[in-house]
Amino acid sequence: MLQTITILLENRPGALLRVTGVLSARGYNIETLTVAKTLDPELSRMTITVDVEDRLRGQVVKQMNKLINVLQATDLTDAPAVIREMVLLRVRCPQESRTSVLKEAEIFHTRVIDSSTEGFAIEATGDPEKLDEFIDVMRSYGEIEVVRSGGVAMSLETKKLRLQPPVQAPIPQAS
Repeated sequence: MLQTITILLENRPGALLRVTGVLSARGYNIETLTVAKTLDPELSRMTITVDVEDRLRGQVVKQMNKLINVLQATDLTDAPAVIREMVLLRVRCPQESRTSVLKEAEIFHTRVIDSSTEGFAIEATGDPEKLDEFIDVMRSYGEIEVVRSGGVAMSLETKKLRLQPPVQAPIPQAS
């Protein structure tokens, strides 16, 4: 089952590698991964979608919370949350289909970001299922090229974040 985990971590070299290393070492497949700085440039927010058995979901979050540089890892899979992705799609379509493509783009609340004689470049954001539908519809109009971001997730729960101090790296002892 796909699990959505959001992680607040220190913006330090190697932090991303530690998180992905724990997941890959245990044989979990990362479906999507998105990371960027927060308002505090010392911190980053990471959203990971990983394929994990239901019975192991809690264990994955515990492992993340033990990592150096991780302040908080939270499972948003079944929690009230907003999850959004972005798709950039280029569709090559004949002249007679252009009006239909524009109508479909409007129905899905997307933005046409470029137009040429061959077709359009379109930006779409939304939940992953909506984007899958949009891509399927655009396939019917001609050849498409798709670039897709990973999910970005935010909890809708009103409780305040409980930050844990990051686990400190062991300091080598001089002999």
